[in-house]
Formats: sequence, C-alpha cells, structure tokens
Amino acid sequence: MSAEGPGADLPSADLRTAAELAVPTAERWWRAAHGGHRAAPVTLLGRVAGDPAETRWLLDFVDRVVRPEDDRTAAYALHRLTATIPDSLPAPLRGLLAAGGATGPEVPGVVLPLARRVLRALVGDLVVDATDERLGAALARLSGTGCALNINLLGEAVLGDGEAARRLADVERLVRRDDVTYASLKVSSVLGPHNPWGFDAAVDRAVTRLEPLYRLAAGRPRPVFLNLDMEEYHDLHLTLAVFRRLLDLPGLAGSPGGVVLQAYLPDALPAYQELAGWATRRVDAGGAPIRVRLVKGANLAMETVDAVLHGWPVVTTGSKEATDANYLRLLDRALTPEATRAVHLGIAGHNLFTLALAWELAGLRGVRDRVEVEMLAGMAPAQAAAVRADVGRLRLYVPVVRPEEFDVALAYLVRRLEENAAPGHYLASLGDPDPEAGLARERDRFRAAVARWATEGPEAVGPRRRQDRTLPPPPTGVRRATGFHNAPDTDPALPAALAWGRRILARVPDSRLGITTVEQARIDDPARLDALIGHTERAGAGWAARTPLERAAIVHRIGDELEAARADLLEVAAAECGKTLDQSDPEVSEAVDFAHHYAEESLRLDRLVGGTFRPVHLTVVTPPWNFPLSIPLGGVAAALAAGSAVILKPATAARRCGALVAEACWRAGVPHDVLRLVAPADAGLGRRLVTDPRVARVVLTGSADTAAVFRRWRPELGLLAETSGKNAIVVTPSADRDLAVRDIVTSAFGHAGQKCSAASLVILVGAVAGSTRFRDQLIDATRSLTVGRPTDPATRMGPLTTPPTDKLLRGLTTLEPGQHWILAPRRLDPPLSDPPLPDPGGRLWTPGIRAGVAAGSEFHRVEYFGPVLGVLTVPDLETAVEVQNGTDYGLTAGLQSLDPDEVRYWIDHVQAGNLYVNRPITGAIVRRQPFGGWKRSAVGGGAKAGGPNYLYGFGEVVPAPVTELVAEPTAPLLRRVLAVGRTVLPSEDAVRLEVAVGLDQRALDEEFGRAHDPAALGVERNVLRYLPTPVLIRLGEGRPLVELVRELSAALAVPGAAGAGHRVSTAIPLPGPLRDLLAEQGIPVVVESDAAFLHRVPERTVGPDGRIRLLGGDRTALAEVLAGSASLAAIDTAVYAGPVVDAGRVALLPYLHEQLVSITGHRYGHPVDLWDGR
Repeated sequence: MSAEGPGADLPSADLRTAAELAVPTAERWWRAAHGGHRAAPVTLLGRVAGDPAETRWLLDFVDRVVRPEDDRTAAYALHRLTATIPDSLPAPLRGLLAAGGATGPEVPGVVLPLARRVLRALVGDLVVDATDERLGAALARLSGTGCALNINLLGEAVLGDGEAARRLADVERLVRRDDVTYASLKVSSVLGPHNPWGFDAAVDRAVTRLEPLYRLAAGRPRPVFLNLDMEEYHDLHLTLAVFRRLLDLPGLAGSPGGVVLQAYLPDALPAYQELAGWATRRVDAGGAPIRVRLVKGANLAMETVDAVLHGWPVVTTGSKEATDANYLRLLDRALTPEATRAVHLGIAGHNLFTLALAWELAGLRGVRDRVEVEMLAGMAPAQAAAVRADVGRLRLYVPVVRPEEFDVALAYLVRRLEENAAPGHYLASLGDPDPEAGLARERDRFRAAVARWATEGPEAVGPRRRQDRTLPPPPTGVRRATGFHNAPDTDPALPAALAWGRRILARVPDSRLGITTVEQARIDDPARLDALIGHTERAGAGWAARTPLERAAIVHRIGDELEAARADLLEVAAAECGKTLDQSDPEVSEAVDFAHHYAEESLRLDRLVGGTFRPVHLTVVTPPWNFPLSIPLGGVAAALAAGSAVILKPATAARRCGALVAEACWRAGVPHDVLRLVAPADAGLGRRLVTDPRVARVVLTGSADTAAVFRRWRPELGLLAETSGKNAIVVTPSADRDLAVRDIVTSAFGHAGQKCSAASLVILVGAVAGSTRFRDQLIDATRSLTVGRPTDPATRMGPLTTPPTDKLLRGLTTLEPGQHWILAPRRLDPPLSDPPLPDPGGRLWTPGIRAGVAAGSEFHRVEYFGPVLGVLTVPDLETAVEVQNGTDYGLTAGLQSLDPDEVRYWIDHVQAGNLYVNRPITGAIVRRQPFGGWKRSAVGGGAKAGGPNYLYGFGEVVPAPVTELVAEPTAPLLRRVLAVGRTVLPSEDAVRLEVAVGLDQRALDEEFGRAHDPAALGVERNVLRYLPTPVLIRLGEGRPLVELVRELSAALAVPGAAGAGHRVSTAIPLPGPLRDLLAEQGIPVVVESDAAFLHRVPERTVGPDGRIRLLGGDRTALAEVLAGSASLAAIDTAVYAGPVVDAGRVALLPYLHEQLVSITGHRYGHPVDLWDGR
C-alpha cells in the first residue's frame, strides 16, 4: 500500500468490509446504551434541538435573561419569556422559571442568580466551572470514569490583544496543572483580530505568542499534549501554517502535537494530504508523530451566513450525508500503517456507526494503537460507556469557563447542538422515544453515506471556493441571464487571493497608473474649460438619442471593465489615497455593482406609464477622496445610464483613481466626448464649472458646507448631494456586548473613520455605562488596531488621506469641559514615508475614545471625519433616541439590542436614512442597502444611491398620454380625492384625474405601499420602506386647479400621509369640497399671490428636510429667495418644480422619505425575528 493510502475516489475493499462489520458493532453499542438510564442533558438537548421553537426559546433565555448585567432588564425579559417555557424542561425547572418571571419585575435582584442556576441545570456536565476550587474536583470526577480528558478553555470574545493575552495566560495556567495532560485552543483566541490580508504577519505573531506555551508543555514533568482547534473556514490555512511552524521550531521536533480537521469541508482531504506529507518528512528526520483530530464540523450555520452575506459559495458539503461520506473518505486515507506512522488519528464524534467503522477499519489494518476515540463530556454518557467497554480508553472533550463568563458558553453549546442534535443528526435519533426506530434510521443513513461515496466523483474533494482574480470575469450576458447579483469581494481566506494581494502591494511604491491621464485632463485656461463644457453638452444630446438598450449595454460593460481592472484600482487606491486592501476591495465591488444596477434600472425609465423621462444633457460629478473609486463611478454610471453626458472632476487627492474610473468607461465604449475627465488647476475654474448654466445637474458627495457654497454660487443649480453625517450607535443593556464592541470598532475606525457613514458617537443606555466588561473590551479592541502603511497587509487602520486640520485636529487633540480620554489618540512617529504618499507627516494617528460627551456639546453635533469616537450616557432608550436625533444630520444610525420591543421602538422613532440593527453601520451594498440620508445629510431632490429611484434625478418626467386601461383606486383616501375631484373639476380634468389617481394606486401597490427586500438573504433583512414627509404644495398664478388636486392625490397616497404635516399655498381660492377634504386631513391652506408666497417662504421652511412642490411660478426666483435667507434654507429645502404628470411612480416621490432598515436576522446562524419589517 502506498504512503498515501487508498485512492480518494472510491472506498477501498477494507473500508467496505469495515462498513459491514460496523453495523453489528454500532447496534450492540446502541442497545447497551439504551439498556440503562439516559442522562438528563441528552434528553433535554435532544428535545430542544429537535424543536426550532424551543431552540429559539433557549437562545432568547440566555441572550435576554442570562447575558444582561442589569437586573431589571433580565427580570422583565424573563417575565415575557415565561409564557412560552418549553414543555421539554423538567417540571422543577419550569416551576422555578415561572416563579422568577412572576416576581422578577418586583424583585429584579433574584432573577440573574436564578437564571444562571437554570442554565447550569440545563447544560449539566457539558461545561465545567474553571475556578480552581471547582475545576480539580470536576476533572477528577470525569477522569475517574476511566476516560482521558481534553480541556478546552472558553471565554468572552477575543476582540483585542489584551483579551488574547489573558486567554493565553489562562491556558498556560491550565498547562501548569498536574491534572491536565491534554488541552485544546484556537489560534484565533490567542492571536485576536487581524487583517486577513496580512496572513504572513498573522502566522508570525501567532507562532511568537504560542512558542513559550509549547515549550512549557513539552518541558513539564509529564508533557502536556496541545491541540489546535478551529471553527471558522477562514482560519483553516492559518491554523495549519501555525501548527507546522510551531512543530518545526528547534527543540520541538520531538514533541507531539495535534490539529483538527473538519470533514464537512471538502478541503479536508487535501489538507490532510499536505499535513501527512510534512509529518512523514518530520518523522523520517527523527521527529515525533502528530495527531489529527477528525470531526464532522460544528460551524455550518455561520459558514452559511458568511457565504450568503458575501456572495461566496458555501464552503461546506451540501448535506449531512455528504459530510458523512467525506468523513469515511478521510478515514480510508488516514487509517493505514504507513499513514499512521506519522499521523495518529483522533476520531471525534457521537455517531456510533461512524465510530464503529473507524474502529473496525483500524482493526483490519492493525493500527488501533494509533487511534483514539473522543466524545464530548456530558453529551451522551451512556453511549460513551458502551463505546469505552469495547475500545478501552476514551477521551472526553471538556469545555471549561469562568462563572462570570458563563453566557459565552451559549455559542459553543449552540454549535454542539447543530453538529450533533439538529434534525437529521445523530443525537436527535438518540432521543427518539422508540430506540429501535432511531437505530434503524441511523443505520440507513450510515449505509447511504457509504453508498454516496461510491458514486461521488472527484469534484466531491477540494475547496468549494475557487475564486481566482487572475482570470477574466464572466461576460455580462452570463450574469444577466439570472438577474442582478452583487459582485463578490475577494476572499482573503484563499491562498490564491493572498498571493494576488501581495503582488498588488508590491507594485504600490512605484505605481504610475493614471498619472498620464490626469496630466491630459489638467485645465488651466477658462476658455478651454468653456469649450469643453459646450462640446460635452452637445455630445449629451447624441448620447440621449441612443436607445436605452444601447446605453445599458455600454454601462454593463463598464462593470465588466472595472472587474477586470480590480487589481489596478486597488493599487492606485493604496498609492494615492492610502487605502488598505480590506477597505478598497469592497469599494471596487461597489463600483461594479453600481454599473450593473444602474444599467438595469435605466431600462425601467423607458417603461414609465403616464410620463416620459427626458435626461438632462450634461451632469458634473464631483466625488470625494474617501471613496475614490465607487462614488465617482456611481455618479458617472447613473448619469450615463439615464442618458446624460458627464464631466467628472475627481477630488484633488484622488485624481489618479478618477482617471482609472474614466479609462474603464472609455474602454467599455463610452465616447470620450460623452465622458470628460477634468482636473482644474485652481478653485476658480472649479467654481466656473459648477456655475456654468449649461450644467444641468451636479452630483456632489461631500460636506453640507460645500453644498451650501454651491447653492450660494448658483441658487437654481440642480444639485444631487449626499453630505455629512453625525452618526451614533445606541447600546442597550439587552445587547450582545461582544458583538456590539466589534460592530462599533468596525463602524468607527474603518478607513480611519473617514466615511460619512462612520460612527463617531456611541450612546450607552442605563447599566451599559457602568459595565467594566464593555468598557474594557471597547478599549482593548480599539487599542489593538494595527495602524500603519497601506503597503503593509497587516495594517488594520491606514493613514488619513490628508493631515488633520481644523475640526479633525481639534477632535483628535482637544477635550471639551467634562470630557476625558479613555484612549487618547497619538500621532505616530516617524511619519509615513512611502514614496507614493507625498508629504505624509501627521497622517498616521492611533484611534481615540473620549468619554463624558454631553448632549448638545460640539462633539455631539459636529462631524469630525476621522478616528475619534465619543461616548455619551443616557438613562433610557427614549432619551437615547432624542440624543441620536438631536443633530442636523440623519445619514446612518445604529442600535445594538436583542429585545424586540426596543428594536421596534427605535426603528419607529429614529430619524435617519439608513438604520442598522446588530451590525456595523458602514458598508452599504448596492441594491441590498440603498444609501442616502435625511435632514442635512442629503441636499436636493435626489433619492438613495443604489436604489430604485435614483436615476429619476438625472432628468425630468414630462406628461405622456396613457393608452392602457387604469383601474379604479382601492385606497380610501385616493377614492375620497377622486370623489372630490369629480365634484370640483371640469369633466375633462376629472377624466385626467381618474387616470392619475389610478396610477397612484398602481404605484402604491407595486412600490410605495409595501416594504422591499430584493436581496432576500434570510440571515440579514434589508428592508427599503417609504415614509411620509411634510411638503409645502404651492399652486401658482395661472395654474389650473386639477394640478393641485392631482398632487394631493400623490401626497395622500403615501402610507401614513394623514397627519404628515403637508401645507397648501394657492394663488386661487379653493372650492368648498376641496377645502373640506384638506381640513379633514389637517392640511392648512393659505391663499396668496406669487409675490406674497416668495416673501413668506423662508419662514415656512426653517430646519432640515423642508420640501416644496412648486406648481407654476418662478423656480429661479424661489431658489434665489431660499439662497438669500439667513437660515440654511438653500440646502435644507428641496424644490420639486417638474411638470405635473399622471405617472404615480414619479408623482409620489416628493412626498415620501426612503428609509433602509438593515437588521441581522440570525443568532449563531439560527433565524431570529426582532422586527416585523413594516
């Protein structure tokens, strides 16, 4: 037999024989186990796992009762949960819970001790108390059964280097104990968070941290065996690399060591083969054998979540049967005399048939002395005893945890349930009230797994993810056949991706991409700029004359060109703007998505009923430097798809990035005269571009101050602006603190906080403010961020794009009264010195956290745009929402809470365009999470970028005849408007109104009257909904009454419009029935001339989010009045002055706010529903 054992494609003759021998052996073990008493934990876990509702109750109990540090929060949660206590719990526990739920709200202090007592009763010996006084007794009791032990220390989430060091020290204390001879730990638990692109640095750091532990274990009087565990796929290659490096260290070649492989990964066999080859060479050189601990895999649900969110293939096998077949495949390869000479095997699991096959196969091949069976302590003691009677010594996997961290054991237990006791898995059958029926079911499954392997082809072995960025992307036509799909980010868990990334970063110091194109785009002559504007406007007319299909095909090709140029785009983003790969790679995906999404959406413009879309001829796109790829492309692609020519003026600090975006568009077939790249030599030329009357639209992403400047320069400017944000995350006592800290750090310090969506405030509610654990984790996670150059793949927070000045410098250095640093920012010296980053001094800062921020203070209200986070405390959620709403902005907002009542209240009351629950508040994905804010976070009449309404901003919809039959409205308010219209309007106008109201009803039914989640991910809900917003409707002199009635139909069609705060100003008196309708809806009416309206309008539009629907009158005069007011009405007020049209799909837009609610829809991969989604 060869050193590598039997082939991977078909079961060997030995395995087929062993499979037949395994059946009577497993049956004997099964019946022996069922001949006595089954321990309570098996019964409880089997029943709970077999019932999704009871699994959900258990998760809720631990999340909402055991996890909170606040007695009152826990008490009220238990009070609500007692109504659904599972019947599977023993009567004493049910009674205890019911009593606690009844008395808890009055005596909250009794609930947490009671809850922990119940949880301990539920898990029994599954988790052991790690305190010294209890651990020794527990280990003695477990080993007294004749079993060896494998100790695994659980603990709170490792979010920073401090917790990683503590975890390593705790493992070291275990290793020093005389009663511990075998311990397991994960590389991730001692390494802490790291940039996955920095694989080599992560391996180096892990080896450095673990080497002393391995030397300690090897030098003990009785050497301690160390096993490296892993759970997540992205740790597979990291763990194997660290394992090999450690055991190759001088002095450790003679030490044994172990590592886990998960059979539900098709990668497992190739990984084993690589390990076996290395281990054989090690043994041949005089080293000790290693041990591979073979498990089925216990992170399936979360691997599925990861794949769904990223658009990657799921890394696991497609079924339980396929996993079992792969386990058998691994056994056949590993259980040979030659293989086990270098690699001993730990057979871990509870499936008696799998264990029996391994035992029989090892017997047939004479390698039983190199095999060890391992089972989870407490999971199935009767089965463990039956197996031990045959195989001799058994090893028990024993998780231990500190009492104060007992809640963290929940994630571990859920994974164990998923692995062993979920429907279709072994322990579910073990709990069957008819043991023989359960036995027959498992026997059939075992035989099916053997048969499956015999019929599987070679594709069953090897990684499911085979992403290769060096290959050309599939053509657009292939993707469009199945509809729009978001472009997947690059997966840095794959070795090929890491190699690709290294090559990109190696080119950064000498990068010259885009420089020539920028030089050619430089303009320093006003006459040349004027000529370019005129030429591009004329080209826009020709571009608009092309068919929508022709334009869409070209915009789709832009997406293809961007994907093909991904490596070049990442190179320039690093060289010019200091962006790290983990930040810029998703940005390229976003740019690709913008192109394909807008190409698809543009075809809908041509299918509008009741109106015709006419694009403007010229749009200027003025993007920022913080997203130098996706935002420029988004504006360009939207304008081109809508039918407008474009002048792209990138930010000065990101001109090379803009050049590469333009080059991709030109390669895709966009004529050079339809898309112009300009780099004005001075600010005066930039102003000249924006103020030129031939420019019909300006797309701005920048500060509200810049938008105000543009408005002052040119009041009537068609401005579509996404501006500032002062974004906060609220954390309640019901939050998962570990996940809250992770999401806060991601949201606050990604790209050094240089995102308009970044969190610059965290609002702590009630007891969270006093939580030492939360505070320490937040500081640890933030302090542990690796700050450095973008060329270092280990960098987790890169440089500022420009040195801080004014507001940001103040935010990084100056405290307000009552504030103090809990983590002070520091400028790092020496400064960044990479050649492609000119004058880098002052750009590298460590992140900072300031506490004591007061509501109403400067830090509460001002956007700093950098790596500094403020902490503000409030007594309750209601106050938190008031504080969160208490700024001029409303871009993104976050909540961390597992309480459905809190989630519902917060969503109903917070004022922002993008709401995020139990997830980061940055990283919006095209179509999945359309992006745009409320109040001063948005200027102009534009809709959310990446959403279904954005393209309407690049033109005007004019009336068009309706040739199809339009049904009568069904909404009561629309029927009421139509009835009034038929009374007060001439018959011809009433007929027109009937069509318009019918189209409003259609728009309501198809788009605006319901919530949308087109991505339908399941594990995350992304609901786009429409909410009413107050509008001042002005009917000018000389305009017909039908226009006002038609607009009232649109205004009142929006769900919840009654009481929305609409107002009417009219140049003509209104007939009685119409006045009555307005009075019924609480809509005040003012009759006034055009001149009086213009005189009074500034006082009626005070504050952000003002809207005016102008029917007739002087649009330019109104814009000048708003721009000249003392307030910021020019940017606070959006004026909708387009023609009145029948198309309800367009007519309703001024009267609604788009809001995106993104909420994590799972706990540990299991579905949860915290909000009804309306």
